[in-house]
Amino acid sequence: MNYNPQIHHRRSIRLKGYDYSKASYYFITICVHKRECLFGEIKDGKMTLNDAGKIANDCWIEIPKHFPNVILHEYIVMPNHVHGIIELTGH
Repeated sequence: MNYNPQIHHRRSIRLKGYDYSKASYYFITICVHKRECLFGEIKDGKMTLNDAGKIANDCWIEIPKHFPNVILHEYIVMPNHVHGIIELTGH
């Protein structure tokens, strides 16, 4: 889908002029298209991953295999999004 200002009107929360490729810690949120609950459900206060959620979890864990300058810290796969903290080491 191409950029359409009529529907793509979210304000960027990025700090202007900041180099997001520099070594630091970053809080990441990745949302499912249309915020559909595709990764599982919360039962009794605990996230239960379905097959798609397990794939999302596995893909997150494999990030350092593809990007050796990334260290993963805390993360969680939720029903319709993933939260995580990554560290870019700059190496």
